[in-house]
Amino acid sequence: MDRGDWERVAAIYLPLAIALLARLLRGKRPRQFAACLLSMLWVLPALLALQRLNAAEHWWSFSESAAGLRGMPLELLLGWSFLWGLVPQLVFPDLSIVVSATVMVLLDCLLMPLCSASVHLGSWWLLGEAVAVGIVLVPGLCLAQWTLQKSHLKGRATLQVITSAVLFLFFMPEVCFAIRPGAGWTPLLQLPSWARQLGIQAILVMAIPGVGAVMEFAERGRGTPIPYDPPLRLVTSGIYRYIANPMQVSCAAVMVAWAGMLRNGGLVVSTILSVAYSAGIANWDEKDDLRQRFGEEWLDYRSVVRNWFPRWKPYHSGPPARLYIARTCEPCSRIGAWLQARKPLGLKILDAESLPAGSIQRMRYEPNDGTPASDGVRAMGRALEHLSLGWAIAGAALRIPGIWQLVQLLMDASGLGPRLIGDAHCETR
Repeated sequence: MDRGDWERVAAIYLPLAIALLARLLRGKRPRQFAACLLSMLWVLPALLALQRLNAAEHWWSFSESAAGLRGMPLELLLGWSFLWGLVPQLVFPDLSIVVSATVMVLLDCLLMPLCSASVHLGSWWLLGEAVAVGIVLVPGLCLAQWTLQKSHLKGRATLQVITSAVLFLFFMPEVCFAIRPGAGWTPLLQLPSWARQLGIQAILVMAIPGVGAVMEFAERGRGTPIPYDPPLRLVTSGIYRYIANPMQVSCAAVMVAWAGMLRNGGLVVSTILSVAYSAGIANWDEKDDLRQRFGEEWLDYRSVVRNWFPRWKPYHSGPPARLYIARTCEPCSRIGAWLQARKPLGLKILDAESLPAGSIQRMRYEPNDGTPASDGVRAMGRALEHLSLGWAIAGAALRIPGIWQLVQLLMDASGLGPRLIGDAHCETR
């Protein structure tokens, strides 16, 4: 073995040994496994994406004799993933994100020049290091520490959605391309512009139920989809009114469509295996867990809502949710009449004038489980989930962060901004 071989061996086994030793010495901590798992799931594909950038910018290069992904040796890819994905979480989990990132950057700047037989640094390699810190290290640390500390719920849920997208839409195709070299991304790039745009838009629509399910877990369940960071309460609202397994269904549909656009059979096979796992082992384990945690409430829900075949009309239990719309506002009253004509299930539409004067300026949706109310565009999105499956998907899209703010801004700029009840003009809310 030459020096390059030893460097690659050390790159993978040294960080792994440090992580395992720290785990043995410090003992098990609550939620530590979830933190490490999520960090690794972020760091590994993010490093591969970084390598794609590096191939264009030439911040560093690797030994040509080493096999790997996109020109990066597997030992270095896995070793770097262990170093940034596991070591901070296990060796110094109590340090702040800023301090942890500083320590890891200093360590990286020390090790990179020492691995001269495996890694050849370019004149701008420090710029590449800065990019790596921004897109790989810091998000991985945030995801891990927020999970470990059970904080920043919306932030870690958002990072989990992005992680899933990167894993399924970028990392898995890259692995398939490496296992069976072929056209790679070329079929997607060679599609006519209209077909590519139409396909991507269709994929985004297919992803809405999955994204909506994650939002529902965070907003109503106070948890995330990761089994080691589960919701604290049973979630039967939003898209869960129609299907019990929206994330897996959405993911399978997206992957099949993505495989079609890439013309890659390996992605279809991986999707089939994923569905088989979800419908088998994962479903069996989930049933036991939910039955133990939620008892009759979960059994009642699952008796009418299926895993893979959605209902057309929403599931509802308990008292109805309340939607307050101003009767004296003409645009608002029209929306209220439109909703009433579609006979929403589990939703009671009330006059906003029944609330104390000055307490409401926009349409307001109050759920029946004591969770916070929604106003404006988000309230309309919530109301749509009580109509039918198609409207529920539209409502979920309307409540996605970034989208609802844009829609609300456009409505406010059009003169439909917030108004006190009794004003001459009232917003559509």
